Amino acid sequence: MAQGALRRLRWTMVADDWGLRPLLLAVEADPRRLGRTETELARSFAGTYRVRGEATVADALRLLEGAAERAERVALVLVDDGLSEHDRRAVLDLARTRHPEARRGLLVDWGAWSDPGVARTILRGTAVGDLDSYVLRPWTEGDELFHRTIAELVQEWSRRDPRTHREVVVVADPRSGRAFEVSNLLQRNRIPYAFRDRSSTPGQRVLEAAAPAREGEVVVWMAAIGGTTLVDPSDAEVLGAWGIPTTLADAPREVDLLVVGAGPSGLAAAVYGASEGLSTLVVERDALGGQAGTSSLIRNYLGFSRGLSGSELAQRGYQQAWVFGARFVLTRSVERLERVDRAFRATVSGEGDVVARSVVLACGVAYRRLGVPSVEAFTGKGVYYGASVSAAHALAGLSAAVAGGGNSAGQAVLQLARYCREVHLVVRGEPLEETMSAYLIEAVAGESVITVHTGRDVTDASGDGRLEELVLTRRGTGEQERIGVDGLFVMIGAEPHTDWLPEEVRRDERGFVLTGMQTGRQTAHGLSGLAGHPHETSVPGIFAVGDVRAGSVKRVASAVGEGSVVVSEVHEHLATLHR
Repeated sequence: MAQGALRRLRWTMVADDWGLRPLLLAVEADPRRLGRTETELARSFAGTYRVRGEATVADALRLLEGAAERAERVALVLVDDGLSEHDRRAVLDLARTRHPEARRGLLVDWGAWSDPGVARTILRGTAVGDLDSYVLRPWTEGDELFHRTIAELVQEWSRRDPRTHREVVVVADPRSGRAFEVSNLLQRNRIPYAFRDRSSTPGQRVLEAAAPAREGEVVVWMAAIGGTTLVDPSDAEVLGAWGIPTTLADAPREVDLLVVGAGPSGLAAAVYGASEGLSTLVVERDALGGQAGTSSLIRNYLGFSRGLSGSELAQRGYQQAWVFGARFVLTRSVERLERVDRAFRATVSGEGDVVARSVVLACGVAYRRLGVPSVEAFTGKGVYYGASVSAAHALAGLSAAVAGGGNSAGQAVLQLARYCREVHLVVRGEPLEETMSAYLIEAVAGESVITVHTGRDVTDASGDGRLEELVLTRRGTGEQERIGVDGLFVMIGAEPHTDWLPEEVRRDERGFVLTGMQTGRQTAHGLSGLAGHPHETSVPGIFAVGDVRAGSVKRVASAVGEGSVVVSEVHEHLATLHR
């Protein structure tokens, strides 16, 4: 395509509202390739986005810098893998720092996956956060694979962009602890939302349209649900208004399988149980996804080469189980479990009893507390345990800290660094290499706004009504340091939530549920576990999978595997009830 034709195409696409539509940018040195990429982007996205192609890095940098100065949104930046590493990094670094919401992709040729150099570039780029994905160049007109890949990247951007019109809008003071809890609830349950500062013009407009003359700390406006407005709602009210069940009103009271917990293992058990004809009920006390649901990105789950968030994985599992007929009740706990004849009676908080012929414990773990009274006093008021930092844009321009030294903590500080003016990582041990993966350490070191404090404990907190300052104490010397922060995310591990179980369900000294041969229980076939029931507890008919099971591998993939495999054991148990 001639250069003049390219210019005319650009003008046609953007003349009416240059400053309004988000930008899709492709940077390629080869004019022929650039023309094809630009044409294919325009084919599907020109109606909603501005499409630009730049043949030089200098022009691309000027465009990105100018967009940032004019507060224009950039949705996607595609960079040619044929550029030098220096030029490629220059574009990606500017996109990452000036347009943190933008998705960043590496354009590669078909067959390039066999090139070790390209593979290393992709692996390193995605590992340290420079790249979100690689994108195969369009090789023909209307290349559907290219269009699908771009559509997925644009959708990811849209879900993260705070200025995009969303189905749900949360209006509150950005420092409100309850506002963060509601945002976290929406994020973990994959409900698309936007946050608006109550004092901002957009926030005031929402309040005028949604809740005139009504005051509250948090206002939730569900524009997509007939304009439903909730003022200071409970978690159950938020989810219920969106259509997620939070009561047993329409659920069966007698089921073949009761699954306690909707993390990866519980969702897998629900999918396989329901798909194999078992009436299945899932009770979850918090949100879909368990601990995995708080992960901003899971890169090593089989089949997702670009990675996916924990909340997305959980939502897909939920929808899959629901299609097969599984029923769900969220924001409710199983408070008591007892044997009744050849079944089990479970007491669900606020909802009464359910009778199940088998039970799968997939209740995961509860986040470990810091145990510092002054810190605990700010829980929900700047201190968050296990909260997803996907809603970190609410802390834009503020200061945040993360306590923890594992990979989850590393991912959290990198996410916060995209919005906060400064981020502190507080780690009890040292060196960091003992607890965090090398690629995350490298990425953390590359962020100028992140300060790492190793060998220190959080020993005190203060603030006027909400968190404002932390005291860090060096282990061994007692030396203290004060840092001003607006939010603290605690990610120091977790403990099993099993104190509600009956005594007959045996646990180890830390509270994890024993299964199979660990129980020492005798069966007609010998020790439990040798008979093919490695996930059965000391009580026949009660099984345990995932993080709550003693000796389990704490990985998402293994949790999903246990949840799917345990259903075959459930079938065998149910068969014995009819003998």
